[in-house]
Amino acid sequence: MKHLLPKSIISYTNPINTINTIVWYVIIILTSNMHIYGRAISLPSNAKAPALLVFGDSIVDPGNNDYIDTIGRANFPPYGRDFAGGVATGRYSNGKIPSDLIAEQMGLKELVPPYLDPSLQINDLLTGVSFASGAAGYDPESAKLANAISLDKQLKLFKQYINKLKAAVGDNATSTIISQSVYLVCAGSNDITNTYFALPFRKLQYTVSSYTSLMVDWASTFVQDLYDLGARKIGVISAPPCGCLPSQRTLHGGLKRTCFEKENKASILYNTKLSSKLNVLNQKLNGSTVAYLDIYDSSLNLINNPSQSGFQVANKGCCGTGNLEVSFLCTEFDIGTCKDASKYIFWDSFHPTEAAYRIIVNDIVQKNQNLFF
Repeated sequence: MKHLLPKSIISYTNPINTINTIVWYVIIILTSNMHIYGRAISLPSNAKAPALLVFGDSIVDPGNNDYIDTIGRANFPPYGRDFAGGVATGRYSNGKIPSDLIAEQMGLKELVPPYLDPSLQINDLLTGVSFASGAAGYDPESAKLANAISLDKQLKLFKQYINKLKAAVGDNATSTIISQSVYLVCAGSNDITNTYFALPFRKLQYTVSSYTSLMVDWASTFVQDLYDLGARKIGVISAPPCGCLPSQRTLHGGLKRTCFEKENKASILYNTKLSSKLNVLNQKLNGSTVAYLDIYDSSLNLINNPSQSGFQVANKGCCGTGNLEVSFLCTEFDIGTCKDASKYIFWDSFHPTEAAYRIIVNDIVQKNQNLFF
């Protein structure tokens, strides 16, 4: 069988990324032909992960919502204002989002594309995609509110992805990719801010304590489902200080727009339970690395001490007034939109700027080298 490297591999501008991709492509070729060579292929001990596979909400949605019928989109200006070419791709920020920045630091590629993009090539699938959907959460009701892609449906898309890999490179190569890749799960903030505190239904059913326990149960089940499908390196991102998001300050913080401490306390309670549960899973799931990725502390430190990291504004977003604008409320016609987003921690009333994301991601990666490298 003759194999040729796709042009998409050899045309990368970053030579390190090119080398990493070619190495993994060669491994895939050899692995897919194990029946010819008659023996298993041993991966080099210093090999990096072949792909980054992402699940969750708008923090890591690079544009999947562009391809579904939902009001929760960000594929219009001024979103993407500082992205390459100034293109609004569907990312909920002025530029790159955490999944892009993590893939960049891993040496995989510059951008993690949305799985639903019909223009994806095989090399995009081989090096990782995002199944995440803006407005999704661990609570199935969260996705229903905006007709987003629930985590259950994201899991179904992942199964579809596995079948596509098998058709392209064979069962053995697919098994290698699935078991060696890094998995990133980011959800929870929509559950706390929207589904629990903004609407009455869950509050009538659950206390904050019982609801956060339920969130952890859903998160745990999702991690175990990924494990059952072959995932072995799974990082789960914590909830941020939800009460300090600009929209939550506006809705619940009074005239002074202070942080809404009830939501912050809910985030802390959820994070404490999540960290404990993931530690149990890390011990329970044989051959796995299940990591709790804390963003609460680094985010709160940015918000409380913005000038230490070069920021000037921490209590509102760059878009429009910065108080409530998000998704379809954040438009190019907002005359109050800031000129320099790098001075702001938040791009809109819910999502950070690329500059803030870079600091948060650097903290995650530095503290979890065993997961990403």
